[in-house]
Amino acid sequence: MESQSYHCYRVWRHAILQQEDILEPERYAASGTITMGGKLIEASGVLGHFDTEEEAQHAGLDWARAWVDAHG
Repeated sequence: MESQSYHCYRVWRHAILQQEDILEPERYAASGTITMGGKLIEASGVLGHFDTEEEAQHAGLDWARAWVDAHG
């Protein structure tokens, strides 16, 4: 979980490892969170499932930035 400053918010990107069966390939669920002054402003829920952690993190960050752009 990493965050960065975006306008006056902190945006967080999340990649959560999903593995239902040991024989299944690893997948990552993406989500994003927006905070301001240490308080939760908005959280996305699961945005989708991705083959790599990096793809999932990008999806979470893209969602968080889009939310700020639309509501900030």
